[in-house]
Amino acid sequence: MRVKNALVRGPGDSFVEVFSTLTVSVFALCCLLPFAYVFFVSFMPYTEYLENPLKVIPSKFDLTAYRQMLGYKLIQSGYQVSVFTTVVGTILSVFLLVISGYPLSKTNLKGHRFFIYMVLFTMFFNGGMIPNYILIRNLGLQNTVWALIIPGCINSFNLILMKNYIKSTVPETLEEAAKIDGANDIRILFSIVTPLLKPAIATMTVFCSVGYWNNYFSAMLYLQDRKLWPLTLVLRELVVENTSAVSPVTQMLTSTHRSHPFTLKMAAIIVTITPILIVYPFMQRYFVKGISLGSVKE
Repeated sequence: MRVKNALVRGPGDSFVEVFSTLTVSVFALCCLLPFAYVFFVSFMPYTEYLENPLKVIPSKFDLTAYRQMLGYKLIQSGYQVSVFTTVVGTILSVFLLVISGYPLSKTNLKGHRFFIYMVLFTMFFNGGMIPNYILIRNLGLQNTVWALIIPGCINSFNLILMKNYIKSTVPETLEEAAKIDGANDIRILFSIVTPLLKPAIATMTVFCSVGYWNNYFSAMLYLQDRKLWPLTLVLRELVVENTSAVSPVTQMLTSTHRSHPFTLKMAAIIVTITPILIVYPFMQRYFVKGISLGSVKE
């Protein structure tokens, strides 16, 4: 067997593997180094940063910026809103994907092709920003946290993945056996089909949670009350739009006594992205399997 593998395996294969490994490693470093730089700078006193901006490891880890950043009411309220919208939105989105993907996976469903085409149509065409804004306002969702949850509850691409995963994973004989035992469609869905969808549910959980956590554009459009701002919108104004002298964010930065605004911005970036980075490793083992099986065409 070893001789056969040696004959099949050419010298070019080793070169491709080495080249691929180096390419992926360089790409990973390009993604990791900026994050590591911001992380270490957030613990570094600003005077030390000015002495050597390229210095990576601080001589002393200073938590003052984090204490001050987490003490601001705007950051605290942003955390509460982001956690609420992410948890509630993800649960609602995954639930809708399961109950919508299951019937769409049945080719004998009346109007099956019509519903599939309608889902695909929304992937390429939509009403646009102004009609969406008018719709949210007329529904009474403007300036409420539900404006961040309901419009993005279900995504056409995720729905297609879920439908394909159910079709390729759940055997029809299993459902027929359940029907013979007297189970109805709802019982089959939640008692038999759903337990088989753990990889897909985990994958959709990652997709939806990252989307809800990083969403700031909807908040910028629909929310005027700063107390309802998610953490990402607070970070955006903190880092990008704090040029006005009367801006609440500018006043928040300049009111500090020990940490420099630059260090506070670095701390705010780490505070914002850390929670979603913690969630991902727990779902990673399901991630590749869920995507690969969900991508099988009908």
